[in-house]
Amino acid sequence: MNGAVVGTPQLAAVLTVAVPTFRRPREVARAVAAVRAQLGDVVPRYVSRAEVLVVDNDPAGSARGAVEALMEAVPTPGDRPGSTRYVVEPRPGVAAVRNRALEEAKDSDLLVFIDDDETPEPSWLESLLGLRASTGCQAVAGPVVPDYEVEPDAWVVAGEFFVRRTWPTGTVRPVAASNCLLLDLRFVREEGLVFDEAFGATGGEDTLFTRQLTDCGGVIRWCDEARVRDHVPASRLDHQWILRRQRSHAATGVRVALARAGTGLHAGIRGRALLGGALRVGAGGLRMAVGLLPGQLQHAAKGARLVARGQGMVGASLGRRTHEEYGRS
Repeated sequence: MNGAVVGTPQLAAVLTVAVPTFRRPREVARAVAAVRAQLGDVVPRYVSRAEVLVVDNDPAGSARGAVEALMEAVPTPGDRPGSTRYVVEPRPGVAAVRNRALEEAKDSDLLVFIDDDETPEPSWLESLLGLRASTGCQAVAGPVVPDYEVEPDAWVVAGEFFVRRTWPTGTVRPVAASNCLLLDLRFVREEGLVFDEAFGATGGEDTLFTRQLTDCGGVIRWCDEARVRDHVPASRLDHQWILRRQRSHAATGVRVALARAGTGLHAGIRGRALLGGALRVGAGGLRMAVGLLPGQLQHAAKGARLVARGQGMVGASLGRRTHEEYGRS
């Protein structure tokens, strides 16, 4: 299939918006309510039917009560009986949850992912579907904007740790995150794409998945109007937590490259990651030294970021265990 062909496709019949969750009942209720409020904007303009699917990775079903309370509440515009579903996926890991969403959406034509700690801005869902309808692309991704619980300190702001890159609407991207992502399920099924559960505890399953989607000829387009707000709790503003995540993300990037490559190419990938990581550690250390001077906080923060990412690359090149951000304690 040639995913680069652009045109106005036949409107999809059914849309599923999946919200993975793990022990965040209050947050997932907020996300689901906000998504449900936008269903009326897209039915029947873009789809004939839409549903919200909550996939709870807690075997105890800790989010069930919060979701069922919403299901019993007065319907929001565009909502209808049965348009919100709740399932439990007992296998641990974010990849297992996303694969369960693919399974549950077997009768749908489009699948949208949004995280449980996010809320969509107005016209989010309409913008995703509109760009897909006008271009015929196989995936659409949008920006995630931080919404802090408490004001971050100067070091966090200077390091821009929660600032994500954006591009003009319509830009073709080689990869995308799954916390604001629309997928053409017909293409996904034709190509046999699933999320690799080896990345379930560490994250990075979405990076590998979307890389594989474009490897198959699928097109991912950026939609700058499809914005979601990421609610950042105070606990995630801790410097050690931030640097640990930087190490983890860099290590995962190396693991994704290894997963995409043939076995014969692994030595070269590991060697480049080892060298690149070591160079980053050295350059970051020098920048941190500059950051010790008065008024150079940005160098201190971004130097620490570079060191952490270099450490992650070195560790992954040597096969060291990656921090399991999504591991179940």
